Formats: sequence, structure tokens, C-alpha cells
Amino acid sequence: MAAFKVAIIGAGSVGFTKKLFTDILCVPEFADVEFALTDISEHNLTMIATILRKIVEVNKLPAKVTATTDRRKALEGARYVISCVRVGGLDAYQDDIRIPLKYGVDQCVGDTICAGGILYGQRNIPAILDFCKDIREVAEPGAKFLNYANPMAMNTWAAIEYGKVDTIGLCHGVQHGGEQIADIFGVGHDEVDYICSGINHQTWYVDVRVRGRKVSKDEIVAAFEAHPVFSKQEKVRIDVLKRFGVYSTESNGHLSEYLPWYRKRPGEIMNWIDMSDWIHGETGGYLRFTTEQRNWFETEFPEFLKEAEEKIDPKRRSSEHASHIIEALETGRIYRGHFNQKNRGVITNLPDDCIIESPGFVDRFGINMVAGITLPEACAATCLSSINVQRMSVHAAVTGDVDLLKLAVLHDPLVGAICTPDEVWAMVDEMLVAQARWLPQYAHAIDAAKERVAKSTVKTRDWQGAARREARGIDEIREEKARTKV
Repeated sequence: MAAFKVAIIGAGSVGFTKKLFTDILCVPEFADVEFALTDISEHNLTMIATILRKIVEVNKLPAKVTATTDRRKALEGARYVISCVRVGGLDAYQDDIRIPLKYGVDQCVGDTICAGGILYGQRNIPAILDFCKDIREVAEPGAKFLNYANPMAMNTWAAIEYGKVDTIGLCHGVQHGGEQIADIFGVGHDEVDYICSGINHQTWYVDVRVRGRKVSKDEIVAAFEAHPVFSKQEKVRIDVLKRFGVYSTESNGHLSEYLPWYRKRPGEIMNWIDMSDWIHGETGGYLRFTTEQRNWFETEFPEFLKEAEEKIDPKRRSSEHASHIIEALETGRIYRGHFNQKNRGVITNLPDDCIIESPGFVDRFGINMVAGITLPEACAATCLSSINVQRMSVHAAVTGDVDLLKLAVLHDPLVGAICTPDEVWAMVDEMLVAQARWLPQYAHAIDAAKERVAKSTVKTRDWQGAARREARGIDEIREEKARTKV
């Protein structure tokens, strides 16, 4: 098999890049693949390249690893391009959480929809379109773009509709939820089979089979409620399961911010979240976690370098889709997974233009999605609310239309449950001003936004102040966790 090139954009994230790299090298036919790493940080690139080259050396492989801050050079001749970027980094992400919280919008993650996710999309989409331009111009003809970056649906939508590149959106939420279902029934992960369909982070296990037997909603509810850990950590997911009849792929913290019912009253938020880990709903939880891990690369580099001396074990290949998709496309071995693609009628009760996450099979001929799936009506209604927000957000990001951006935020389920239109307009203006350096498409509108911010008479209300006090800040949560460890 002829060697080919895989380019990884945002490769400075060592843990994820290392996982993708070793997964691909688990395929015997891929021993001589060329990996081209690119990132805006030359320092991080040097460190990750050192680790990956050590892995190649220890395993005596002909694979090649290059690293450059010149993205076009990295993409030259690439057959596969993988993106895992976060435009603006933690500096911008802080504003995604901090500013909406001033207006009472309490987010755990803020990277999919809600105010934070929408602005995250505004930062990422111009970069995604730049990536697509480079792919069209310098990558191998017909190159595939594998997007792992959030907001998944918006990025994938922009890449396909405006970037004109063959794009696959990939996420691991489906696999992780499936592992939970196996755990509640006390069976091996390979003894559970399921059909999961919807949109990214709002995907639904519409058919679950344990050891070949289809299990009912009541059985799943009873098993989750009886589980000593999940019954405490997944309160939102279990409540939605009871009402909708199907389980959601997404973590308690994620799911709670996509819906208008669980985070809108500050006095009730603690009833629905669990503080044992950020992912179960902690206010600004992912921001706190990533902030605390900001310098982990420096402190743990020697450990990663030592781990690189271990031989690659194909049995430890992860469930991340990328390597399995590439293997299927290159070798013809069939792979079944859940992929983010344009709907085009696959899910009968969602719009054709939206990005769905649904089952598909991959072989030499590409991805073949399983068509004719109809979601339960409540699941479809919930997805539609997000899809309408995503569509407006993508079009706003591409055109730099401030009014459309504000309308997208206004129609967000959680924002709409909390804020008045005047508050939404003021909040978006404040976020545009704070993040102007990452929003080139809005350069024409920043001065006017600054004037409106300076003259704004919108006040946060007392109960919104209570939301901040009751939900608590990152520093307070960190102090509490430190006390509980003593």
C-alpha cells in the first residue's frame, strides 16, 4: 500500500494528538504514514514532535513526523487533515463563560450552543474556512477533513456548505454513553449494541440491545436509578430519559445547558448537578478544569516522554473514530460508527441542511449513512431548537452579520429562558468587544458595539447576582475542593 500523509492542525494538544497518532500506527498497513503536525505554538510543536518521534524510534517504524507552524506546508499533499483547534484559547474561553454569567446564563461547558458555544463558533468558523481553502489548494485532490473541534455541528456545517471540502465531524460522546449503558446492566462493553441518532451532543439511543435482547425504557430507567454512581451524577439525563423515553449521549453538565429547564433558576441548579467532577454540571466547570491544567504539558512532559518508550499495543487502540475511518477507506475493511454529516434525508424529521450525528458504515467507497431514521417527537423538537440556532450562527459567522448573531443568541433555549431581548443585545455586544481580536468578520462592527456597551443602561437583576453567588465562582469551587481533600 502506498504511503500517504496525515496532517494534524492544532497538534500542540499532546494527549489527543498522541492518541490519534498511536491509533493510526496500530494498523499494520500504516507503518510508513507521514504525519505533518502544525500549530501556532512552535514550543508545543517541538515537544509533541519529540514524543511522537520517540514512539516511531522505539517501535522501529518507517513512519515520518514533521512539525511546522506553516499550515499550508503541513497540508501540502495530505490525504487526511484532522483538526482539533480552539481559536482564542483560554483567554477567549473565559469570556464565553464570564460574560454570560453576568446576565444570569449559567454554563457548565459553553462550547456547543448557548451564548458561549455560539461565540466559540464565531471564532472558529473563519479559521475553519481558511483550513478548507488550504485543503482545496494544496492538499491531495479529494482530501478528507476530519473535524474534532467544537462547536462540532457549526464547524462541520461551515466546512461542508462554505468550505466546499469533504468533511466528517467526529465526537466520542456516543461511545462513552454506550459504555455507561453496559455498566448499568453489568455486561461487557462489546455486549451492548445500539442505534444512536440526532445531532452532536443531542444524540439519542433510540434502540438499545443487551446481549442481543432489546431493552425497554423502564429497564434502562430502573438500571440507572439503581446504579450507586450514575444515579447521583446523571440527574438531568435520567430525568430526560424518564420524560422522553430515550437516553441522551451527552454528560449531565453538557445536556443541562442545551435545554431551557434545568439551569434557569439559580436556587434549583444544585438540585440537578453533581460536584464530584466538573463534567456533571459545575458552573464554568470545564473552564476551571482547563485553567488548572494550563501548564500540564510542561510539568508532565518527562512522563509522556517515558511513556513513549513503550511498544505500541494494537489491543489498546482507542475507540476514537479517526483511525478506524482511515483504515476502512484505505483497506476496505468495513467500519461502523456514528458520524457528523449533512442530513440530506437520513433522519426523516430533521431538516435536510442540518448536521446530524447518526450511524454509518465506511469502506473504500466512503461513508454510507443509514437512512430512514425517525426520531421520537420530543427528541426531534429538542434537536430542532438547536439546529435553528446553529444555522443562524453559521450564517452570521460567514457574513459578519451582527443582527443575525444576536438573533441566534436570542433563540438559544437556555438564553431565551433567562434573558430579555435587551439583555441579549447588551451581552452579545460585550462579548464582541471582548473577543474582537479573534473575530475578523466583525471588524466593521466593533467600534459601534463599544459605543453601545459604554452607553448601555441594561442592569443585571438581583436574582442574576444570586445566580452568581449560588452557582459560585471558579476560585470558590477550587477552595472548597481543596478543603474536602484535607
